[in-house]
Order: sequence, then C-alpha cells, then structure tokens
Amino acid sequence: MEKIQNPKKPHIIIIPPPFQGHINPSIQLTLNLASKGFIVTFINTHSTHHHITKANNYKQYDDVFAGSGLDISYRTISDGFPLSFDRSLHREQFMVGRVHVFPAHVEEIVRELVDLEPRPTCLVADTFSTWGYDVARKYGLVFVSFWTQPALVLTLYLHLDLLKKNGHYDSKDNSNKDTIDYIPGVTSLKPRDLMSFLQETDTSKIMHWIIHKAFTDAKKADFIICNTVEELEPGPISVLKEMQPIYAIGPLFPSHFTNPAVEMNLWSESDCSRWLNNKPQGSVLYASFGSYAHSNKQDIETIANGLLLSGLSFIWVLRPGIVNSDVTEVLPNGFRENVGNRGLVVPWCKQNAVLSHSVVGGFLTHCGWNSILESIWVGVPLLCFPLVGDQITNRKMVVEDWKIGINLCDDGKLGSSNEVAQRIKLLMSGKTCYELRKNIEQVRKKLENALSGNGSSQMNFDKFVTDVKAKIDRHYSEKKL
Repeated sequence: MEKIQNPKKPHIIIIPPPFQGHINPSIQLTLNLASKGFIVTFINTHSTHHHITKANNYKQYDDVFAGSGLDISYRTISDGFPLSFDRSLHREQFMVGRVHVFPAHVEEIVRELVDLEPRPTCLVADTFSTWGYDVARKYGLVFVSFWTQPALVLTLYLHLDLLKKNGHYDSKDNSNKDTIDYIPGVTSLKPRDLMSFLQETDTSKIMHWIIHKAFTDAKKADFIICNTVEELEPGPISVLKEMQPIYAIGPLFPSHFTNPAVEMNLWSESDCSRWLNNKPQGSVLYASFGSYAHSNKQDIETIANGLLLSGLSFIWVLRPGIVNSDVTEVLPNGFRENVGNRGLVVPWCKQNAVLSHSVVGGFLTHCGWNSILESIWVGVPLLCFPLVGDQITNRKMVVEDWKIGINLCDDGKLGSSNEVAQRIKLLMSGKTCYELRKNIEQVRKKLENALSGNGSSQMNFDKFVTDVKAKIDRHYSEKKL
C-alpha cells in the first residue's frame, strides 16, 4: 500500500467491527469525511477482507476504495484468529479475543501510522470497541465514538446505573416489571423492551464486560456521532446533547441508494431483479434476518410454513449459518418444491435494490437498525421478529412509537404457522396495511428532510466536521508546544 501524501489535510483512522451492520455505515462515513477534505485510513481485519474479496470478486490485494477518487487508504490487520476459525460458531470465544487480543493488532498499525506524514490526529471507533479510547489517548489522537444504533438505545446504555438502581438490570432475577419511566429523555419503556443483553440475569458473560467498558469510555469520548435523525428521536437526542458533544448524522446511505460506489458484502449477492420484474406491484414480501443474529430451526420452519399458508409471493434471505454453521438445511422437507416460483430463497442479496423495487410491499425483519432505516427510506412497512440486542428495543419504536410495523409475535415467542400467515396477510393488504403505509410515508419525509441541504443531519454533519477539525488543530498545536 502507498503512503498517503497530503500534509494540509487532517488524517483520520476508521476501524469498524467485522459485522456487516457496522461496516456499511462506516463505509459511508468514510466517503463523507473524505469528501469534506479529510485523509482517511480505513482498516478491516484480514478475515473481513477475505470474505469481501470472495463475495465481490476482488483480488486479495485489492483496495476496495480505489475507484472512489478520494484520499482514502485501505489497510487490513489480524483479529488474532486464523482465517479458518469459525467466528460465528464460536461467537463467545471470538468476542473474548476481540477484547484481549485484537487491541494489540490495532495498536501495532496505529503505531506504524503515527510515524507517517501526515500523522493521524483522530481515531473513529465503534462505540462497542472497548479499545478505542485507550488507543486514542495512548497515541495522542482525538477520539470519536461512532454509534450505529438508535439514540434511544445509546441513552439506555449510558444510564445503566439508573437501571441497576431500580432493579431493571443486574439484579438476581430482574423481577421488577414496573414501567421504566425514570431515564432522562425516554418517555416510558417496558422491561421486556430493553436490549436483550440487559434482560439477562447472568451478567458474568464477556458481553456484559464489553457493555460496561464501552459505555464508560463513551462518556469520555471527544465526540459521538450517531446514525440516526433528530426528528425521529428528539427526546434521547436532547438529553445526549446535554451530556457531551453528539451529532445525529443519519441515515448514512450511499447517494446512489441501490448501487453504492464501494461494495463490502460478506456474502455473494444473488440477483433477484428478473424474478421481481415478473410480479405485480406491492405483492412481494421481503424477509431477511440480517447478517449477525442467529435464529433456531424450529422458528425457521414455522415461518416457512407460514409463508406457504399465506399464499403470497416472497423473497427470503437465509444466509449461511442463520441457525449455526453445523446446520446446512434449515427449511422443512419439500418446502422449495411446494413453493415453486411463488417464492425465492437466496443466501444473500442487495437489500437496498430489493426493498426499493415497486413489487415489494412488506419487510419481515429482525429489526436491525440499518434495515429499519432502509425500509423507512423506501416506504415499506415492517413485520417485526427481533432476535437479539438492540433489535428488541428497535421493535418497540417501529410498532408502538412510529406505528410503521406490526409484531410477528406479541409475547416474543413465535406462535403457529397459521398465526404467522395471518400476520403476513395483515401487513400486506387491508386497513392495517393502508395505515402503516400512511404512517411510514410521514416518517420517511423526516429522513428525507434531514438529509436535505438545510436538514438537521446535513447541518449536524457539517458542524461535526468543523468541530473535529478545530479539535484536531488544537490537539496538534498543544503537542507541538
């Protein structure tokens, strides 16, 4: 890789976690910052790069930003595990490695970069990256914490002390079922709507150590940037602004929504356009449970049979390892034959292109934040089946606050295939469908307005650029003295 040469520009390092839902907004952030006059070094792990090159027909040494025309350098580092290690199957072990081994590899490349000219002066790390603050301080870098989930979820994590004090987190049995109405900026929340990690009674797991370290460090960050929109979450955003410098700059989409300039998909994409083009407008249900969360075989089979019973057309993304790496076939016997051309099951696809196709009328989703924002952007109502983490809390906003989706199951446990079929029909046609579409159009306008020239997200991004450049200048001047 060539050294970056431009001493007049500030130099930022961006290191995303190795998960698709974090990589995608990090790419767009990189492109946006580079277009504003920053030099950016974007760092992936060897394993992530290996998956990307296989999925996107890159060569192993390719710089994925080469065609951007911007001042972006692409580097890769080890995550501490061999390429053959199954990170999905051994998730707990992998997370332990990210805490105890990966930071040494981050330090190694940062130490190398700070000896280059122009010297990096800022580090952008995902809020869950527990090494970000420590590495930034050690090497004299401005630290930007990048939050890729809703502001509501960030607010809850930053007030763990209140949740613990009131017995809603880290108690022996989490027995307090009272409404959570004491978090600043949050109107009210049922305990069942907390992120899944906060509902666990065993808080000795590595994820809970990560949560405590990450949000202790987030409070010390120079800046927090958040992939959300102020008008979507005014309460949490206003409280966060009182706590420290935070900028709602979302949604972080490529300017060409269906055809991004930089591809970093972890799996090969199936082209669904020919199949979609032969379906009536608004008739297809798109189903996908994202890139990270696991489901179980029983639920997959129940949903499969529900899709059959619904009689509707669908595209269903079932990525490799959706249950776990040892289970290769998760669908019921004869499912594909019974569906025929009415349904299309693929391992991965270009979600933006599918969602924005005129024949897609609904989205059966795990409620990942990127998926929600993308669905709002194209005005497609959601059928919610959250699995883990923030998805539980995101569902509450979709169904109860914004009323742009309905639940696949009301009590968190999947019912019968008949019930699944009924919910699918409710989403796709009739009075409920009409109301959801009307509501999502109103929410969509908030996103569109936020990204306009004088919109809140555009203005927040411009202010962040100004503020971080000023901070970098002060930082650099102080170090020269």
